[in-house]
Amino acid sequence: MISLVKEPIYQQLNGQLRLMATSGELPVGSKFLTERQVCDRFEVSRATANKALSNLVSEGVLEFRKGVGTFVRGRALDYNLRALVSFTDKVIAAGKVPSTEVLQFESVCAKDVLDDVPDVLQVGPTESLFYIERLRMADALPVILEKRYIVARHCPNLTAADVRGSLYKLWTDRYQLAIEGADESIRAVNARGADARALRVRDGAAGMSILSVGYLSGRRPLWSERTLYRGDSYEFQNRLGGIQSASFSTGRFIDTGESAL
Repeated sequence: MISLVKEPIYQQLNGQLRLMATSGELPVGSKFLTERQVCDRFEVSRATANKALSNLVSEGVLEFRKGVGTFVRGRALDYNLRALVSFTDKVIAAGKVPSTEVLQFESVCAKDVLDDVPDVLQVGPTESLFYIERLRMADALPVILEKRYIVARHCPNLTAADVRGSLYKLWTDRYQLAIEGADESIRAVNARGADARALRVRDGAAGMSILSVGYLSGRRPLWSERTLYRGDSYEFQNRLGGIQSASFSTGRFIDTGESAL
């Protein structure tokens, strides 16, 4: 005999409210049910209604605006773990308007970079690098804070105006570069200080930190990037194959995947 365990009431309510918010029944940006309306419609307690609504806000399905109410958010941007995909293209595909604010753009000498970036990029101390900080936005909402070094000799005469759009498109179209891929490490973090303010989230809000190194054909490093993603705006997607045996010598998981170009 199969024993069926009924889901808790608030989980059932979560599912029904999530369906309302994502099925198109309510347009993106429209006001969602209030706590009282949820109570009356589904005959649940205020505590249950509050818990369900709070869960959907934390998932990014709904958005709470203080003093105004709760609203339907657009679907999360997906981060493909298996391929390099342009941020601009992803945002457009999600039905949103992409934009980029260039916070910093400068040419620096490798010997003046204090961390391990010159070693990672395999450049000498006198090599020129471009340093770029960009805020990537979807419908004017900041979703990615990107800090990137680029080997300058591969893209001469690059300007701040050039990097307001897709770097991937710029590299392949103007500079005719063959991008081979990227190595990435992904970690859950809390956004703090200036990073949190740039992304317009509270200090300590959940986020994803991605360290990546991108390569030209022949495994020649082109860029080194530290990127912070808003946790409420992105979902990570992957497709797994069959079961394989594996042994892990460290607690670190490294994958190759998409970069927000």
